[in-house]
Amino acid sequence: MKKLLLTLVLALGLGACASTATETPVVRVGMLPVLDGLPIYVAQAEGYFSEEGVVVEIIPVGSAPERDQLMQSRQIDAMINEIVSVLFYNKDGIQVVAVRFARTATPDAPVFRIVASASSGITDVAGLKGVPIGLSEGTVIEYTTDRMLEKAGLAPDEIVALAVPKIADRMNLLDSGQLDAANLPDPAASLAILNGGVDVIDDTSYPEISSSVISFSKAYLDSNPEAARAFLRAVERAVDAINADRNAWENLLGEQNLVPAPLLGTYQLPSYPAASVPDEAQFNDAMSWALDKGLLMGPVPYTGSVDASFLP
Repeated sequence: MKKLLLTLVLALGLGACASTATETPVVRVGMLPVLDGLPIYVAQAEGYFSEEGVVVEIIPVGSAPERDQLMQSRQIDAMINEIVSVLFYNKDGIQVVAVRFARTATPDAPVFRIVASASSGITDVAGLKGVPIGLSEGTVIEYTTDRMLEKAGLAPDEIVALAVPKIADRMNLLDSGQLDAANLPDPAASLAILNGGVDVIDDTSYPEISSSVISFSKAYLDSNPEAARAFLRAVERAVDAINADRNAWENLLGEQNLVPAPLLGTYQLPSYPAASVPDEAQFNDAMSWALDKGLLMGPVPYTGSVDASFLP
């Protein structure tokens, strides 16, 4: 009888282990309603994640601080953010790892634009000297504002930042003429231009400064490396599908609020980058900016913060 009981216990234990071993891994992704996330929505809608052997839970978030709170409390495993954000996460040790570009500026598709209000009279970069520019401080928005204007010839002391953290507030103030200029991500910038705003400068001439990345928590990568690889294989398939037919996703763009309603049907999707990560020069430039601003107290290592080894 004792042998029989022991056999049953061992069988049940082995059965439980086998069940656990064959469970489909789950990736919880915190998602802002931004165009950068379209490949993830496409991979979900087209079944690519399940075909690659991973379950993806998309968790909508309303703001970057909300996303970061979820990541810090380990309620999400992955997110779309930027190099500047990765730097802040990893200032005291590696917490998140950028594993792929999500979106990059290209010569024909900007990520960020500085838009002037129709009533401001501003039509070129010189007109922005000393003019308060609405932006979210200490973020990629401020970084790209500084870098675009510096590369276009303005001195650092000629660039004036005005803290307007929310994109919707920046747009409303710009449309009403209460704000002369603002840095806006596209397609929000395209809507501001449709409403009469002036595209003063964008990042199409400086694509190296503008990108977003897919980042995982280091803890998740350490314990679930194959799930991350499966996730990225599915994303790669989605990128290929989008780039093959950029007119096929209008319903999804509307459902997920990735493009403002007035632009649906006319907005031209950008090309999405193939499997790649930011290089060390891009990382170091963002870090140099953050150090100069006093936002970092010391350097953050590129190795460990960015890792291309999970790409297909």
